[in-house]
Amino acid sequence: MYKIIKLTGLATKLALCSLVSCAVVDSQARVLDRGSAAHWDTINIHLLNGNAAQAIAQLSKETGQAIGYDRKILQLERISIAQKTFQHASFEEVLAYILKGTNIQSKRVLGGVVLVKNGNKQELYDLKLQLVDRTKQPIRGASVRIPLTGESALSNADGEVTIKLAAGVYNVLISHIGYELKELTGLKLDAGAAAVRQVILNEDDNELDEVVVTALGIKRQDRSLGYAVGKIKGEDINRVNNDNFLVGMAGKVPGVSISATGPTGSSVNMVIRGASSLSTDNQPLFVVDGVPLMNSLNNIGQIGDDNKVDYGNAIANINPEDIDNISILKGPSAAALYGSRAGNGVVLITTKSGKNAEKMTIAVTSNTVFDIPYKFIELHNKFASGTLPWRPGDLPGNLVIEEESSVMVGPALDKGYKAVQWNSPLDENGKPIPTELKAYPDNIKNFVQTGITSTNGISLSNRSEKLDYRFSYSNMANKGIIPNSDLFRNTLNVNSTMRLRNSLTLGLALDASRNNANNRPAGNRGTNPMQAAYEVAPHINILDLQDYWLPGQEQIQQRSQSIGNHNNPYFLAYGVNNAFTRDRIFGNLRLDWAIKKDWTAMLRYATDIYWEDRETKIPYSYTNEPRGAYGIVNLMNMEQNIDFLTTYTKKLDAFQVTGSLGGNLRYNRGKSVQNTSKNGAGLITPGLYTLANISPLNLDFYSTISERSINSVYGLINLSYRDMVYLDVTGRNDWSSTLPVNNRSYFYPSASLSVLANQVFSLPKTINLAKLRAGIARVGNDTYPYNLSNVLSNPGSWGDVLRLTRSGSLLVPNLKPEIATSYEFGLDLGMWNNRLKFEGTYYKLENKNQIISTTLPGSSGFNSKNINAGLLSSRGIELAVSGRPIAKENWTWDIGVNWHRNRTRIDKLSEGVEFYTFWTDGRGGARTYVGEEIGDLYDSKLVTVEDQSSPYYGFPILNKNGSWQAVRINNSRNKIGNFNPDFTMGLQSSLRYKKWTMNIAADMRFGGKFMSQTYRYFESNLTTQRFLDQMINPNGMTGETLRNYLVDNDLVRVQGNRYPIVGGPGEEYGGYPISVGGLVGNFGVFNPGVIAQYDTKGNVTGYTENLGAEGTKYIAYSDNYPWDFMNAATFDASFIKLRELSFSYDLSGKWLKRVGIENGSVGVYTRNLILWTKAKVGIDPEMAFQPETGIGFKQGIERYNVTPWSMPIGFKVNVTF
Repeated sequence: MYKIIKLTGLATKLALCSLVSCAVVDSQARVLDRGSAAHWDTINIHLLNGNAAQAIAQLSKETGQAIGYDRKILQLERISIAQKTFQHASFEEVLAYILKGTNIQSKRVLGGVVLVKNGNKQELYDLKLQLVDRTKQPIRGASVRIPLTGESALSNADGEVTIKLAAGVYNVLISHIGYELKELTGLKLDAGAAAVRQVILNEDDNELDEVVVTALGIKRQDRSLGYAVGKIKGEDINRVNNDNFLVGMAGKVPGVSISATGPTGSSVNMVIRGASSLSTDNQPLFVVDGVPLMNSLNNIGQIGDDNKVDYGNAIANINPEDIDNISILKGPSAAALYGSRAGNGVVLITTKSGKNAEKMTIAVTSNTVFDIPYKFIELHNKFASGTLPWRPGDLPGNLVIEEESSVMVGPALDKGYKAVQWNSPLDENGKPIPTELKAYPDNIKNFVQTGITSTNGISLSNRSEKLDYRFSYSNMANKGIIPNSDLFRNTLNVNSTMRLRNSLTLGLALDASRNNANNRPAGNRGTNPMQAAYEVAPHINILDLQDYWLPGQEQIQQRSQSIGNHNNPYFLAYGVNNAFTRDRIFGNLRLDWAIKKDWTAMLRYATDIYWEDRETKIPYSYTNEPRGAYGIVNLMNMEQNIDFLTTYTKKLDAFQVTGSLGGNLRYNRGKSVQNTSKNGAGLITPGLYTLANISPLNLDFYSTISERSINSVYGLINLSYRDMVYLDVTGRNDWSSTLPVNNRSYFYPSASLSVLANQVFSLPKTINLAKLRAGIARVGNDTYPYNLSNVLSNPGSWGDVLRLTRSGSLLVPNLKPEIATSYEFGLDLGMWNNRLKFEGTYYKLENKNQIISTTLPGSSGFNSKNINAGLLSSRGIELAVSGRPIAKENWTWDIGVNWHRNRTRIDKLSEGVEFYTFWTDGRGGARTYVGEEIGDLYDSKLVTVEDQSSPYYGFPILNKNGSWQAVRINNSRNKIGNFNPDFTMGLQSSLRYKKWTMNIAADMRFGGKFMSQTYRYFESNLTTQRFLDQMINPNGMTGETLRNYLVDNDLVRVQGNRYPIVGGPGEEYGGYPISVGGLVGNFGVFNPGVIAQYDTKGNVTGYTENLGAEGTKYIAYSDNYPWDFMNAATFDASFIKLRELSFSYDLSGKWLKRVGIENGSVGVYTRNLILWTKAKVGIDPEMAFQPETGIGFKQGIERYNVTPWSMPIGFKVNVTF
């Protein structure tokens, strides 16, 4: 075939022709010269369906005539030609057919024919389509492409799209995520076909071709994956306003546990398939647009004694409105390509871009939620503070309230009694005047406030042939439930892709944010305002403490009911100040090169850096820091990654092979500087918060620098057979700088298989998808920097002498990384046109080489040693069922339920180590013995009658004073539960009626226990109504009658966390007369049980009943709490939360377009409208995480995490211009 002549050559020939007066003949108007055209007159040719360029080439080849034209100007490829056969036709007749309807004419020159445009404009026609779904709702953002011409466009908000084309017959391809590909064939376009054609797109319920983002950002078809990947759409976490997007993910993916550890701004714990490491916080790796982000659960700071502040996860800087979708790589099979970072799973976050914008689009979002406190811990309001409920006349003189006491069983309230109180007026002699004792039951309600969180954002997006982009800005402002607490977040996000040429694109993703607070209230105990508020005795009106400085002693002495013993809650809320600012920038620059059709390459530079500055101010008179405290902390963490990945795809008959090879260079650097006053040392001048106001001898200073580097190479091969069998094999090798030279190289392989059984076998037509999958993989965790050899550290100065010391932990240079090997099997089903779907996965994970600390004898000079030891094994089942029970034009209902159960066991520890301790507190603790499950709770053992033949079997054996006896935790093995749930469930439902939509999301956990230090302290101080209600009132029964009543109703044995006590604080509760200090009052109680008699060898020889008969041992009510038993404050952790209930209305319509608004929506929502707990104690089991400095959080235990439950009411408005 003759080559097409370039335009420059044609122009030269035309110029030469005009100089020699060569005849130029218009082939569409006149007959060519007979002498030169004789051999053209008898053409037999069959033109095929195609375009004009192909037809011209065919004509040139079969006639032997050169036909020249400029491809860029004429674009013959865009002109469609229908097949036609010519017999004995002329050249001009065939050429005229090819050029019919165009503005192209032919001109004869020396050597052939040239095609040029004439002066008349070619007539174009509008191809008009409207794209709708099965319910006739318009589909926005669908891609419409004309393969013949290459033209494409996106549908607008009304589903409409218009493309100008020359007359002809066209094929049209229509695609949109979530819908089946639609092809229109033989679509004729001419002057008579100007009507709008409506095209219905069918939803791709099967989602066999759904694209899922997998490791390294590689996009794969869901059907080809041999492992489970959790998927969440951005819209599903943005319907309600959450300060941390992780909260919006709770309950939506089986196998993923998400727990908020406190109120707004607190850290959020995310664990995938159970905790499997003893040396890390088990948090997954987060990757945003290819950028690995640093995130830790341990962000607890402390300046000043007992001022523990949770500054929140760094991941909370991400604006939820910028998230497009999230993929959760749950198992090592999915995450193996991330090597030593993937031991706890990977969360891949893809942010929104401008690739689907049809024009300049401006979106505005406004979201406001009011958190209204409504549920508080139920304290009694019956007694003032004090240890004994004296009445007027019981004591000489006036009743005087023990304001310094934390015990709440003083004189009764609302009985008309008068007593000297903390704020009693003085008479003319300066003596306090007794005032009436009244109860103030609304103290906590009056102390807290309605929280308000307002989030406003704007985004700008557009797309052109060469560039697409999206800019967004968001601002969040929160006023907390605790007075004077706040939180702010400002984020700026840029996502852009530039097409440098057809085969080369340059992408930029950048996120800059600032999280800050003027004051973060402390958790745990100490400066926690909620602890102080709950400790205000019920006879005190908390509003009388609102002016928290004593007049004339501002910045020196707080107002308190008992100075030096109690902190004023308003003083802790407004006087103590914990401020912080965290600035974060992360992003990547990415170059993608399509080397050939099946060969691509990617080069990416990614960085993540954040700076966090903290400042704490504690005034004079805080009980733990009488002279106040001050300190500043400056943190910096940075990570850089350079990635390269090249991929080649080859199709071989029924097989398709894709191979990828890449590498990564990673570098981390961390830095911290801390300057604080020493505990108890305080400030020189009250109210002046500078380092210069701290005596040099009382200044603590500390700084660290750490670095880490990991180099990696990785590869993967994907093999598919007839799109029904898929095999993936991956491998990655890491070289870590934190491990010894001889141990720093580790290889992490994986393999997974997916088989579409519905294509391999003949299954019933009701089954649309049946996928079997299996995988095996190995990943790891390396250690932290500087864990190989001991270095000197600064323990602080001793007077004016600076000191250096060596760590008490012996570090060894032969550590190895943890190695986690996983096995996974699963089944995915789609039935009845995929209106019912099922996913099931069984997994097993074995994690060896745990990096743990083991105790050394004191003679070694060290107290502990880091070693590789231990084997943890996890097993679990994940199930998910979803469906669409209703699918009609005006009604649709989607519902999904997921279920998960995980168990992790310690199979091995180092030699001689019997158990691993997670924490010890409240006379008990969380520890796991070899062969048992992580999360087991152990407590001191109650001494009881163990002889099953005895009539007293199970009765408590009391000491000689009638108190319970305990065998301490280290001398017994008394397991009382486990802090992990038996199983978890999630439920999501979306019901649409026309333009109305209701969404529901619920999160459920069943089983497991948690220990409440809050109740341990409250009930030991006799402040809760629960403790009063559990007292056994004898109601006048005595002797044998009372004894039989207790035995017959099983009120002697300890059951659960109830320790039976008979009697109470006063006659109303059946209190027994008891002498205290020579005075007798009816506030005695006794503990049902027996008192043992022993022989000289310690053997029991008999029992004496302590059941209310003569000889029963009575104890003062205020001195009889089972303090030695953690079990007394351990509760069932089951809960059901209605995480989301939202209603929205779609405002899209012509009336909005008249004012320039493309579409919009308004919504109202609430969170946790239903919050059921089996414990019924007003403590949220989800927040059973006790913050501690240095170790992060203790799971399964809480102390004063008592922010009231709230009923949020939120409003959201979205508008797109």
